[in-house]
Amino acid sequence: MTTWPTTKSPLRVIGLISGTSVDGIDAAVVDVSRRSSGVDVRTVAALTREFSPDERARILDLCRPDAPLEAICAANFDLAEWFAAAALGALRQAGVSPADCDLIASHGQTIWHIPGHSTLQIGEAAVIAERTGFPVVSNFRPRDIAAGGQGAPLVSYLDYLVFRDAAKSRAAQNLGGIGNVTWIPASAPPEQIVSFDTGPGNMLIDGVTRLVAGQLQDEDGTLAGRGRVSDRLVSELLADPYYKQPPPKTTGREKFGEAYAKRVADRGRELRLGAEDLLATVTMLTARSIAEAYRRFLGQIDEAILSGGGVHNRTLVQMIAAEVSPASVRIVSEYGLDPDFKEAIAFAVFGALTAWGAPSNLPAATGARRQVILGDVTFA
Repeated sequence: MTTWPTTKSPLRVIGLISGTSVDGIDAAVVDVSRRSSGVDVRTVAALTREFSPDERARILDLCRPDAPLEAICAANFDLAEWFAAAALGALRQAGVSPADCDLIASHGQTIWHIPGHSTLQIGEAAVIAERTGFPVVSNFRPRDIAAGGQGAPLVSYLDYLVFRDAAKSRAAQNLGGIGNVTWIPASAPPEQIVSFDTGPGNMLIDGVTRLVAGQLQDEDGTLAGRGRVSDRLVSELLADPYYKQPPPKTTGREKFGEAYAKRVADRGRELRLGAEDLLATVTMLTARSIAEAYRRFLGQIDEAILSGGGVHNRTLVQMIAAEVSPASVRIVSEYGLDPDFKEAIAFAVFGALTAWGAPSNLPAATGARRQVILGDVTFA
């Protein structure tokens, strides 16, 4: 592709992202077609290039305000090599010739985010373009912030395009490292959408699991499922002012990351909670913070549609279902989207919109003054 914007449709795009959980790089090969009311999306293939423990530790060490500048600079280029390899690996898995792919859309890895002021994602686009031979759309969040937005949540626009329904009001709830929701009232125009980060998703659960159980994660929510929830600690944690702050709002590892998990684990020990009880408690915190956000800030909800890695935590899904009742709870796979790759798919769609010269932020979600075309373009 040599001219931007382009009129070609469909576009075959590789979407790339490493999220706040810092588990690995998700890569999705996606065909995106224009239609009068939005887009059609077909996922051709998807894979995760998992981080080794050393790689993950290296990235997490950058997610702090005193991280060395030299380390950030080096990681920006090294991580890009991993992103490029993930993109090429997804193409091989799909059995797609590079000649049949149009571009890469790379979100990168967020290492710091100051909502409404600034944001930093690493994974140098020039390296990805050079290693793959594809043009790269990257650095999606800054333009929304420049337009007065929070820079997040961006995936809300995909939710709007896919889940808007004439009769049902839906809450599209992502359960990544951070939980975020997009509320789509029945037949709603874009300006009626509400979207924001509800609070911790898997990040706190995973962090506490590492501290008290010596595991990377609570597989299937098994440990939490055997524990008893401490309503006292849940109430203490829900007293955090973030939960009452009205949207638009975003949060991340800088608030609910490793330091927060350690404080929660320490408080659990003070209350003499065993590992399983503490994990049940922090799992309930995610579920209850979601339900309280719905009651506090949203209107009618007929369906809550869950996506992200948290859908594999059966205890978390059961808790959410109980907390948001009588709304029904469904998994995004029922609508043809892979719950583990929704964000990679979303950025593939946003890359296509950028190539078409179309905006892809949702001011009702981010607080931006207007819709803008997101991303920087690096030609191959």
